[in-house]
Amino acid sequence: MSVAEDWVAGNYSPLPVVIAHAEGAWVTDVEGRRYLDALAGYSALNFGHLHPRLVAAAAAQLDRLTLTSRAFHSDQLGPFCRDLATLAGKDLVLPMNTGAEGVETAIKLARRWGYEVKGVPDGRARIIAMAGNFHGRTTTIISFSDDPVAREHYGPYTPGFDLVPFGDLAALEAAITDETVAVLLEPVQGEGGVIIPPQGWLRDVRELTRRRNVLMVADEIQSGLGRAGATFACDLEGVVPDVYVLGKALGGGIVPVSAVVADRDVMGVFTPGSHGSTFGGNPLAAAVGRAVVALLATGEYQERARRLGAQLESGLRELLGHGVEAVRCRGLWAGIDIDPALMSGREASYRLLGRGVLVKDTHGSTIRIAPPLVVEEAEIEIILQALQAVLRP
Repeated sequence: MSVAEDWVAGNYSPLPVVIAHAEGAWVTDVEGRRYLDALAGYSALNFGHLHPRLVAAAAAQLDRLTLTSRAFHSDQLGPFCRDLATLAGKDLVLPMNTGAEGVETAIKLARRWGYEVKGVPDGRARIIAMAGNFHGRTTTIISFSDDPVAREHYGPYTPGFDLVPFGDLAALEAAITDETVAVLLEPVQGEGGVIIPPQGWLRDVRELTRRRNVLMVADEIQSGLGRAGATFACDLEGVVPDVYVLGKALGGGIVPVSAVVADRDVMGVFTPGSHGSTFGGNPLAAAVGRAVVALLATGEYQERARRLGAQLESGLRELLGHGVEAVRCRGLWAGIDIDPALMSGREASYRLLGRGVLVKDTHGSTIRIAPPLVVEEAEIEIILQALQAVLRP
């Protein structure tokens, strides 16, 4: 631990565990202790650690070709984009690397579409985002964050954004003007503590944005690719946004892969040289991403998230009134508000670590539980029993 403390910048405050090996839903530290991973890399590890099909795809590609830059084609890029577009029901894919980079790309896409298609005067485009959002930590993205920890002392901030309460349709409608080009939202606010909007809100947003000629941009970086019990969390309400922003699990926990996915009438505003990335869509990332899409195409992982998520939610709800004040679940993804008089979320995370379960706190007394979708029923019970023991010592 001292090596990390001495040499790693302090932009995180990790739990005191040093992981050396992992497989499936389990990790092992440098001293040989095993832990059940109930965080899954903030959903980057939806398919578990070292999934054999994903590792095989990466290993095979490592022996062939890893990077060409986008100055040339690679034999992996086209098939990856085709398969992902098919999975999403869209025309075109723009691959990038990190989730924040995907969001930045979507912002540029929405603004350019606003100027070239909608006819907004140049430099006047506005994008509406949701209070409590988390889309990344670049300077533009934190400009529309209301989290002081992420935002403070990074100004001057990028203009052009408006915030409305998450789940409030009337406030959203009132905020739209002729200069609004997009509504950017998470179908479930993950970093906020698995915050779920009112039933029907996503459908109402979809209808409103169509009526007002505004793009609906869904940040499905955490909620997408099986986590919520469907390929995309928007699917749970039968909603298809104009733009998907994907990341995290798209790289299978092996390489960073993100993508913006949209139809040609939106994505077509990008022209050669107007946006790019040296590593975006590189052959290694494309090969892994294509293997991820193949796993999702079977529907197995979406079904596991629904089934095991129901088991997790049922067990968590038994703890309501026994140290737990609220439970919010979408698929195999839960936010739990612990009675702050009992302990903080940070303390709960430490106590669960001591019982061999890895989770992460957020916003005071809230913890998130998001094990890999390869987790088994017996392992869900391990999580529930550990949490019960922590809350009822």
